[in-house]
Amino acid sequence: MAKEITCSAPVNIAVIKYWGKRDKKLILPTNSSLSVTLDQNELRSTTTARLLDIESTTGEGRKEDKLFLNGVEQIIEKGSRLDNCLTELRKLKVEYESNQPETNDSPSLPESRRALLISSENNFPTAAGLASSASGFAALVYTISKLYEIPISMSELSKIARQGSGSACRSIFGGFVSWEMGTNIDGSDSMAVEVADRSHWSDLEALICVVSDRKKGTSSTTGMDATVQTSTLLQHRIEKVVPERMKLMKQAIKDKNFDDFAELTMADSNQFHAVCLDTQPPIFYLNDVSRSIIAVIEELNRSSKLEGDGYVAAYTFDAGPNAVIYAPKRNMRKVLNLILHYFPLPEPFTDPKSYFDLATERPGQLGLPIKFNQNVSPVWHEGSISRLIHTQVGDGPQVLSHELGAGLISVDGLVKSLKTTNGHS
Repeated sequence: MAKEITCSAPVNIAVIKYWGKRDKKLILPTNSSLSVTLDQNELRSTTTARLLDIESTTGEGRKEDKLFLNGVEQIIEKGSRLDNCLTELRKLKVEYESNQPETNDSPSLPESRRALLISSENNFPTAAGLASSASGFAALVYTISKLYEIPISMSELSKIARQGSGSACRSIFGGFVSWEMGTNIDGSDSMAVEVADRSHWSDLEALICVVSDRKKGTSSTTGMDATVQTSTLLQHRIEKVVPERMKLMKQAIKDKNFDDFAELTMADSNQFHAVCLDTQPPIFYLNDVSRSIIAVIEELNRSSKLEGDGYVAAYTFDAGPNAVIYAPKRNMRKVLNLILHYFPLPEPFTDPKSYFDLATERPGQLGLPIKFNQNVSPVWHEGSISRLIHTQVGDGPQVLSHELGAGLISVDGLVKSLKTTNGHS
């Protein structure tokens, strides 16, 4: 009998960056990292997994598992990250089954030996610097663990997600999450830990500026391998900078101290991209629009301090040109107006969070802060930022449905889509 479950997992955006592996096979990082989980209403990966009534491996050794990503079948190569995750989950299921007493109702074909049909989709562009592999592998691992009904802690589950994509381990939790690098050679202590849940700092919001949704020129895996091999600045970052910043960031989150959070977030983003430039040959993930966003947010904070106030917003960039701007709810109207002024959208701004009265106000034309130097950046052409995604701190993975055919696989086993565009403007 077929058994199915559909779950979703969130995107996370690091504020203390992960860049570099000390073990490529186990995906063990060179330093710890810390991220903010974003709300799944705007950004998520959804996965449906179904157990089929056939053996997962044929007599000829051929695997019968199938995976579809955004409707396209993916080859599950032996020894690939995907294969490693499925193997680890099956091992846990075998162990769990071996500890269950046999009864007359015990199936002739245990779940651990049944083939999996998996379909996954993102509601945002894949490979666009928006951490699609993190939410994707987190959704995959969480969904199959729930399908198998394996009793496992979320931190333990994060170690399996880590073997799919390093940052995926952080998408196993909501709120604020640290990936503790660990020291054990086998990776048994390299896992994600919740620093604070989403309700702890619920008024922190994020504005994602999509500068490009094209696939980046240098993948994260290729880029970080080159950095580990050639950057001397990375060694200083690993040994001296990150350990102290991790302590300070955890305290800033605990205290809900946005000034400290902002200062650390921007400094770490800038050092991450400095490390990329220190790689041979150098890696350029930011473009001219990215650098203008940095200039505008830096000037916004400078002018705020001149008025006797603290930081208004903080930018961070992963391995791509897209900016993520964090700000407390009280400051987001000011941030939106500024971004829309310098980077007009190709389509009218829809204001999904209702920060403006669109009947009487035109966001982007409401004037700049008093001491703001308006010459810090040119006003860019329409479409320099293709869209804004306005979101906030979110929860970890969620179970959406146990019903056969209710997810991404129809009752008769065909792949389908659940895509929506909620919150995108």
